[in-house]
Amino acid sequence: MFEKFQQAFWKALTPDLVADQASTPVATAEETLRPEIVAALGGEGNLKSHQRVALTRLRVALNDSARVDQSALRAAGVAGVMILAGGVTHLLLGLD
Repeated sequence: MFEKFQQAFWKALTPDLVADQASTPVATAEETLRPEIVAALGGEGNLKSHQRVALTRLRVALNDSARVDQSALRAAGVAGVMILAGGVTHLLLGLD
């Protein structure tokens, strides 16, 4: 009972981040990201995980952040790139 209350609470605070159902299928990066963005991030093998953190932002965990091609990301339509420590990268994608 507490878990349902907790999920409803977080769903109210962050409706775009909490899934309605726990059994949603896991999508690969190729299905959720355009191929040119995946290539600019170093390819599918360089991606550990990716998660939308807002309507316009995507958090990507990378195996090797040195393989990121920022100019190719900008050419692919990514408005901003922030590379953090530990292989975490934030992409500002816009509403597309």
